[in-house]
Amino acid sequence: MLKIGVLVSGGGTNLQAIIDSIESGYITNAKIVTVISGNPDAYALERAKKHGINGVCIRKKDYLDEDDYLNAMAEHLDSLGVELIVLAGFMTVLGKKFIDRYKNKIINIHPALIPSFCGDGFYGLRVHKAALDKGVKVTGATVHFVNEETDGGPIILQKAVYVEEGDTPEILQKRVMEQAEWKIFPEAIKLISEGKIVVEGNKVRRLV
Repeated sequence: MLKIGVLVSGGGTNLQAIIDSIESGYITNAKIVTVISGNPDAYALERAKKHGINGVCIRKKDYLDEDDYLNAMAEHLDSLGVELIVLAGFMTVLGKKFIDRYKNKIINIHPALIPSFCGDGFYGLRVHKAALDKGVKVTGATVHFVNEETDGGPIILQKAVYVEEGDTPEILQKRVMEQAEWKIFPEAIKLISEGKIVVEGNKVRRLV
């Protein structure tokens, strides 16, 4: 059983999609053992509580420096035997030491088709505004492993979503979440939990 730790900052809609996929039986070989947020008021912590999942607030400002903060988070994850760290709308940058400590054990979802509209400064509604400003006809979401380069880790899954006339960043964000994010995030976790994902350099190979 793959033990998952989910890091969140806000409402936790992707967290909910993962919880639903586990409770429905779509994901059978994984469980969420903890949800961590740096925001004590994050609704994601309430979602965790409603489903009987350990939820904790670890705030960066409570520590002397970034190393102490990330060490505290790592100690919490390790104490629960976490094997996969899922960034579900986590807005804090993870340092090199933390990423190296959990090499190929951290995954993230980005609301665009990497390498489009990604990297430093591209998050939340900014991604969808950039896509609309560019006039693209297709956007989507990408699940990838996390490395030192923002949105630069090996790609696990992508799903396309069509842009429609009259879209605003908010409307497009909702469609991308519903049609792509909430589908491929649980799928990626399912594949990892079943041992069907292999990282080879900066590419992912999916085993049949």
